[in-house]
Amino acid sequence: MVIRPAEEADIETMVALFAHGSLEAGKEDPSDLGPYRAAFREIAQGPGALLVAEVDGRVVGVCQLIVFRHLQSKGGLCAEIESVHVHPDLRGRGIGSILMADALERARGLGCYRVQLTSNNQRPRAHRFYEALGFASSHQGFKLTLR
Repeated sequence: MVIRPAEEADIETMVALFAHGSLEAGKEDPSDLGPYRAAFREIAQGPGALLVAEVDGRVVGVCQLIVFRHLQSKGGLCAEIESVHVHPDLRGRGIGSILMADALERARGLGCYRVQLTSNNQRPRAHRFYEALGFASSHQGFKLTLR
């Protein structure tokens, strides 16, 4: 298995992985990759990363590492991990753990003092996965959809 920065050629596969993992039917639109390409180009400017897990030359996992600066904690850098998806046929084989380990190492290398993530309440298996990696369920998360 190889963990590497995503390339523009990976977008179609990444969107398919998002669609596989979505709790909301139709949230992702693999038939219109234009918005994903525009977002990819912006994200590629850094400092975060889109990472993919590749097995036998096939992209089977993805996650996004977002890095931002806080004013608190002496202006420290914080990272957030989002959009963690592994192909449903390959879950439970350690791919997600290796993908997350790479994202965490990148966050450390960038000098982040903390990594945070959210996980939908409907995903108890994901919660156990994150806890096994050392994440603590320390805060209650809230979201407000603006569209």
